[in-house]
Amino acid sequence: MTSRPLRVLHIEDAELDHELALAHLRRGGQEVHTLRVETEADYRRALHGQPWDVVLSDFNLPHGFTGLQALEILMHSGLVLPFILVSGAIGEDVAVQAMRHGASDYLLKNNLARLAPAVDNAIEAAEMRRAKRDADERLAQSQQQLRELAQHLQASVEAERVAIAREIHDDVGGSLTALRFELAWLERHNAEPEAQQHLHAARESLTHAIEASKRIMQNLRPAILEQGLVAALQWMTQSFRRRSGVDCVLRTSHDSLQLPAGVPLVAYRTAQEALTNILKHAQARQVVVELSLGAGVLSLEISDDGRGLSREDLAKAQSFGIRGLRERAGTVGGWIDLSSRPGGGTTLILSIPLAAEGGDAASEAAAWGNS
Repeated sequence: MTSRPLRVLHIEDAELDHELALAHLRRGGQEVHTLRVETEADYRRALHGQPWDVVLSDFNLPHGFTGLQALEILMHSGLVLPFILVSGAIGEDVAVQAMRHGASDYLLKNNLARLAPAVDNAIEAAEMRRAKRDADERLAQSQQQLRELAQHLQASVEAERVAIAREIHDDVGGSLTALRFELAWLERHNAEPEAQQHLHAARESLTHAIEASKRIMQNLRPAILEQGLVAALQWMTQSFRRRSGVDCVLRTSHDSLQLPAGVPLVAYRTAQEALTNILKHAQARQVVVELSLGAGVLSLEISDDGRGLSREDLAKAQSFGIRGLRERAGTVGGWIDLSSRPGGGTTLILSIPLAAEGGDAASEAAAWGNS
């Protein structure tokens, strides 16, 4: 029972029935503030005219207006209000239909003794629904903020990768190139065999350092994406095969693809992470990377014939590694599926609906992903 007056919107064409309902509410200890309406137009105006605690409605009303129609109007209004049917004659099937459509309760006019407790129960239930709705809205807002934060972090990570790659290219790469010229000069001006032997070893180390810096820059900033996702995946699978000795093939339904900005980078990073994990953990002999586009959905599937994942491994797969991939996929509206059978290999699938808005991508991702 509230300390303030109970605010009741009553849809009733009979003044006597209206007064009888009020009498039962007051008998239940309620101080009641009420408004009686008869027509649909008056009901619609009153519904939003002021706050109400409960709506009571007769079933049969003038001008073809019914209690079920009043209930439907309330359900579409966005208001969370208890709605109680109070009728002189209502069939069980109609009562059940009303309850299924959101009515809080139904009473017969010849049994109004339980009207007050029914109203109290309905108001309490409505307050719980409002609290749940508010909690759901706050949760949805928090989830949206987390998605926006994840997108921002992904953008920041990619921007930082670009900055590091640029520094390696400009500073380290420049220094290594200058060192190569210095070694070449020493080789030309010092013919002693022992010196030549050391210079040759230094050149080999320098060549290794230059190749390593190029590989690091490629991993940080995949310039190969400028040639398109298909070309980038071809380069990646070939490089993986050379580096690991594992048979790795690319199957694709298209020789080239025109994709929205950001999508190629997400697909590239997903394949890169999957191949890295396969190399570290799978003990696989064969890896298949499949890229396809159908029904407006880009699909990237990476499968291996390795040892597979146990239940414990799959539980670990829900940690930050796969979460990171899922968050990255979410930046372009995509999702990740991971499946495995112990001893039967593992399959990771990235799906991106190209027709849907996928969210903001990193500015550098947009620059790399135009092909």
